[in-house]
Formats: sequence, structure tokens, C-alpha cells
Amino acid sequence: MWTNFFKLRLFCCLLAVLMVVVLVINVTQVEYLDHETVSATFIDSSGQFVSSQVTGISRNPYCGYDQQTLSSQERMEEDSLLAALHRQVPDVGPVPFVKSTDPSSSYFVILNSAAFFKVGSQLEVLVHVQDFQRKPKKYGGDYLQARIHSLKLQAGAVGRVVDYQNGFYKVFFTLLWPGKVKVSVSLVHPSEGIRVLQRLQEDKPDRVYFKSLFRSGRISETTECNVCLPGNLPLCNFTDLYTGEPWFCFKPKKLPCSSRITHFKGGYLKGLLTAAESAFFQSGVNIKMPVNSSGPDWVTVIPRRIKDLVEFNLGSPKNVGPFLAVDQKHNILLKYRCHGPPIRFTTVFSNELHYVANELNGIVGGKNTVVAIAVWSHFSTFPLEVYIRRLRNIRRAVVRLLDRSPKTVVVIRTANAQELGPELTRCRGLRL
Repeated sequence: MWTNFFKLRLFCCLLAVLMVVVLVINVTQVEYLDHETVSATFIDSSGQFVSSQVTGISRNPYCGYDQQTLSSQERMEEDSLLAALHRQVPDVGPVPFVKSTDPSSSYFVILNSAAFFKVGSQLEVLVHVQDFQRKPKKYGGDYLQARIHSLKLQAGAVGRVVDYQNGFYKVFFTLLWPGKVKVSVSLVHPSEGIRVLQRLQEDKPDRVYFKSLFRSGRISETTECNVCLPGNLPLCNFTDLYTGEPWFCFKPKKLPCSSRITHFKGGYLKGLLTAAESAFFQSGVNIKMPVNSSGPDWVTVIPRRIKDLVEFNLGSPKNVGPFLAVDQKHNILLKYRCHGPPIRFTTVFSNELHYVANELNGIVGGKNTVVAIAVWSHFSTFPLEVYIRRLRNIRRAVVRLLDRSPKTVVVIRTANAQELGPELTRCRGLRL
């Protein structure tokens, strides 16, 4: 009897050890997959989700954004976006400035320029980049912007750039109007600078910081604020109760969190680049510089003013709002306000920090309502997960608005590039 009991006990112990070994192996494999691959899901032409594996993409988790409560479809969508937006910049090791992309020695050629084009035809342009020694580059990764435009018609359109990863790029344009068309190609950032910016994006997402003023009577304190704050100091949690958008400030030493008065831009972390890296961000040399072009590198389009639109002075700070204008002749009411944090304006009263999703929920909508949304610039220094979360909340609100008022017109203004320092560079506007 005791012999059988001993055998049974030994068998159970061996089985338990085997289960532990299998569990450890599975956990190790899962961790390996988490670090080495991203399960990406793309939407095909029929609107169905198609899964694929994108290897070699590793992202640092930011402030618990990897622990968001998402549905399976939202998680698949986020993985798909992150994989699709992963910029392929060759890892060629340290590159001296003279071997980086030189826009002045690079050039483009219009393919089949003698052909007869019709409105709707495709125009193809081949771009070849060279370094400052006028030698052809053997790898890609440059951020190029290309467009066609007509000064006479004050019309313009952007092109789709394809990187062949060998120093050659091809740009595809759709010809949208008859008449003479100018082509211009600009280098926004060389691939060597893109590598630096990607490092900053991962290592220093908090390089832009914000502050808030707390006041009660004669006592006032100013503390730092952001989407995420490091350390173990007490925090004021200003996360939006409806959308769940996170925002925190260090708690004042003498005042309660409810005494917050204003929000404003604190500043930027400086000295993040080495001398060699700074050479890739020279205004007038390799930042938003034209590649050899026979036409002008930019045009200015002056919008037509609505003479009957009268602005009401609400005493709001410039750029911040809210603003209000009325055109009684055409029965138009125009409203504007800035979106919620992060926002890099000088000073905004805390009670004017309204999230776009919440504002959309308060709109009745209808055939006479047009909503214009522009959200991207103030997110350019944060990881993509922060921007994706904000747009996800806005999209939900837009869907609800169109469900209750299908004839409402919603316009989304996409990002554009602007020359700024590496602390605030907007080259990521192409992706946002």
C-alpha cells in the first residue's frame, strides 16, 4: 500500500515539474515574440482585416500605453498602424556629414516629359540623391516632399513618394487640371537626420514639458505637467473622465489639485544632440531645401476673405480662443477653440482645455453644420501611441455625431511639415 502511494506521489511530482518546464518555455517564447515581432493587421481592398508578421520592430513602452484596455479589433488596428508607419531607415552606422544627403547636388527628372498628358493622367518623376561630395547615395530613408502646382490657377497637389532604398526615389502625381504644371521636390530631412529623430522619439518623448499655475488667495505654485510624469512625487490626476485621456501635474506642496488656474508651455530640453548630429539639422543646408527644380520651390495662396464675417471680441488670448464670428447676411456662425492637452500655447486657462471628443458630443449636427478638426502638431514629439489614442476617441465621437445627424459634414485637416529645431521637428507630420 505504501509502495503504491509513494509511486503515485512521485508521479504527481514529476508531472508538476514537467508542467512548470512547459510553462517557462511558453513564456520565454511569448517574450521573444513580443520583442522581435509585431503582429500587424492590414485592411485589404474589400475592407477585411488581414494579419501579417512584421519583424524587427521594437518599441519602448510609454506610460502604460502598452497596457491600454483595447478591443481585439482596436489592438489589431493599432498594431497595423504602427507597422505601416514604421519608417525604413537603413542602419548604416555613423555617417559623416559630407556623406549625408545634399539637396543642392541631388536632382530629379520628369519621365516621358514629351508625352501627351490628359487630366487624370499619371505623371512620374525620378529623384536621385547625392551626398556633399557629389557621389550617388546607395541607400534611402530621406524624407522628401514633392508637389505639382500652377501659379496662374493657384492650384497644387502632392505626390506619392516611393523609396527604392538605393538612392533613387520615384514620385507619382495625378494631373488634376489642364495647363502648365510645375514640379518641385524638397528634402525635408536627410535619412541621417531621420535616424537621430527616431532615437529622440524613443529615448526622449518628454523633451517638451508643460506647466500649470495653482492659486488660492495669495498663495500660488507652479508645477510641471505632462501625459506621463516620472518619479515618486505626489501627482494631481487630471485624466478626462469621459475619454480617459491621461494628463498629470506634480501636486503643489501647499495647495489642492482643484486650485489649478492655467496651463502653459514649460519649455524644451536642450543639448540632446552631439555636434555631429547637429550637422544634419542646418537651416538653409539640409532642412526643407529644394532639390534642383526649374520652377519655384513654393507658392503663396491668399485665401479669399468673407467680407460679411464679423468677429466678436471675447477677450480670448491669441491662437488659444475660443473665438466667435457671425455672418448675418449668409446666416453663418463660426466657432473655434483649441483642443485639450498636450498643447504648446503660451497660456491657456485650465477651464478652457476642452477635448475634441467631448466637444463633438455636444454638437447637435445637421445639414447646415460643418465641423473642421485639426489635431496633430502638438503631438509630434510624443510616441505614436499617444496620437493614436487621441484620434481613436475623436473617431468614436465623430461616428456618434454622424449616427444621430448623418448630414453633418466633418472635415479632417491633415498634417504639414514646418521647419523647426530637432526638439520640435515636424518631419513626423508626414506620418501623423
